[in-house]
Amino acid sequence: MVTMKEIADLANVSRGTVDRVLNNRGSVNPQTAEKVRQIARTLGYKPNRAGMALAAQKKKLRIGVVLFGPENPFFQQVLEGITRKAEELAAYDCTVLIRRVIFDAGAQLSAIDELMDLGIHGLVITPYNDPLIIEKINRLQEQGIPVITSNTDIQGSSRLAYVGSNYYEGGRTAGGLMRLVTEGKANLGIITGSSQVLCHTERIAGFLDVIRKTAPDIQLLTVAKNHDDEFESYEVTKRFLEEYPQADAIFFAAAGLQGGCRAILNTGRQNHMKVICFDAETAVPSMVECGLVCASISQQPRKQGSLPLELLFDFLTTGNPPEQDVYYVDAAIKIRENL
Repeated sequence: MVTMKEIADLANVSRGTVDRVLNNRGSVNPQTAEKVRQIARTLGYKPNRAGMALAAQKKKLRIGVVLFGPENPFFQQVLEGITRKAEELAAYDCTVLIRRVIFDAGAQLSAIDELMDLGIHGLVITPYNDPLIIEKINRLQEQGIPVITSNTDIQGSSRLAYVGSNYYEGGRTAGGLMRLVTEGKANLGIITGSSQVLCHTERIAGFLDVIRKTAPDIQLLTVAKNHDDEFESYEVTKRFLEEYPQADAIFFAAAGLQGGCRAILNTGRQNHMKVICFDAETAVPSMVECGLVCASISQQPRKQGSLPLELLFDFLTTGNPPEQDVYYVDAAIKIRENL
């Protein structure tokens, strides 16, 4: 087992310096700190779990979490993962403070400020794609408050890591499924949440890339936004079906499937519509079972909740950053036969 003394000898520093670096406490020259961490990684140093517990209890860590609001049922599953991990971390005297806010940059900024006032040491966030959020994340990092993004990433920020789906590849998978279930011929509508969420735009980009290259007879009629709201999704889908009587396929790139399917039923189009969506939790299985949805792509929401907390806690207690910049969760195609 590699010891701190061995790392100190190789780095030509004191054992106390190594302790401060690896346990993320005290001030150390950044170049020296990086040298120590590099040696520790190369040697495969693993911190003592009892020491981690003691260090965490001394710090009385607080980790903030900012999620989208309860109107999106997917995040109920993410919240379950967060809650389960928070119960584990409570044994280390680490408190997890959760805020769920409406889909708005200002609401997220206010929630972050509130958590900052409560003295958080790190933040997990599902970010609204806005320059103000990027600026806020960068400022937190400068202040020594690490940030990990969950479920959706944000480009241009200095966040520590991202945990979630590879949304472009997920969109490509959805495009391939749509080609298969329509046999390459369809009049298609895309119902999405918002262009201000990176995962939505990446899904659509991947989906359209496959459709345009492999299924030129699938015609895109429109892209409509429902802002992840079931009631708005009902209205948007109903309006789409009334405006385009030739429509026979829908790709739901975000939440709002229940409202959308209700519109399909109320307009009597259920026997003529091919639907592909994401997430196999909550009410989706019943819609797949009855044939309203041809296939759904699951993306492990509970892991998207628990893993960011685990990575952030390890960093705050050991000083070792995550081994990867991006942690993609596995995607699974769900159809009637494998629910």
